[in-house]
Amino acid sequence: MRTDGDSWDLASSVGATATAVAASRALASRGPDPLIEDPYAAALVNAVGIPHFVEVAEGQLDVDDPLFSARQMCEHIAVRTRFFDQMFIDACAAGIRQAVILASGLDTRAYRLAWPAGTVVFEIDQPAVIDFKTQVLTEAGATPAAERRTIGVDLRDDWPRALRDGGFDPGRPTAWIAEGLLIYLPPEAQDRLLDAVTELSAPGSRLATEHMDAQALTGDWAKAMTERGRRLGSTIDLTELFYTGPRNSAADYLGAQGWSVTVQPNSDAYTANGFAPPADELIALTGDSGYLTAQLG
Repeated sequence: MRTDGDSWDLASSVGATATAVAASRALASRGPDPLIEDPYAAALVNAVGIPHFVEVAEGQLDVDDPLFSARQMCEHIAVRTRFFDQMFIDACAAGIRQAVILASGLDTRAYRLAWPAGTVVFEIDQPAVIDFKTQVLTEAGATPAAERRTIGVDLRDDWPRALRDGGFDPGRPTAWIAEGLLIYLPPEAQDRLLDAVTELSAPGSRLATEHMDAQALTGDWAKAMTERGRRLGSTIDLTELFYTGPRNSAADYLGAQGWSVTVQPNSDAYTANGFAPPADELIALTGDSGYLTAQLG
């Protein structure tokens, strides 16, 4: 179970969820007509070395599960990846040249997106996670497509100070993403994170994260997905990794701090990407969850 001050690597606890997401990106990047293009995800998953996720990444696992098939998994990660990619693309088109990836894990956007000249991308995560990814991608011959600055700090510590010390300019508009993060924070830590983002954001800054419906916070989806994973050979217990129960809606909390917020339900996000809506079984588990974008001022 999660505890205050707990730690992890990319093969354990919350860190393993970053590897799971990278494995899904690698799978969705395979084939002659891939749904997304992440040329680095497979190398990262292989380097972590969890057999189950290596098999997923390499397309070796027959994920024909009644709850969440391989096709559904690829569509889900395509929708998610495209959403956060597009937020950065739109922010850059609006002239923003400073980006921050909170809890960056195995995110490869600093390497694979077409960043305009002069863009600085900050990645924040635990030092061991940052060092691991940097080493693997360097050995793979990957080169960042923007000025990449890594901030090795736990988000439970004084990360705003570490970010400023790393060259972040709070006077410039910033594009922030918190992908797959908020639900792994205690409710009060989520609020502190959003407070800090607001304090560091100049007018015109943008933020993207997931919108979690109250139904998703019951933990039913985590139990169902854990059982699915075990049927396929995974040992991760999602029910032990995130914090259930009431918390402030990120949309309402940000709105009260001056952000203009837009929420896109999962069904709309799938339709916008040319996919059929998620299966009824998944909707019943996650409710009206989806994706959130916000702009300050």
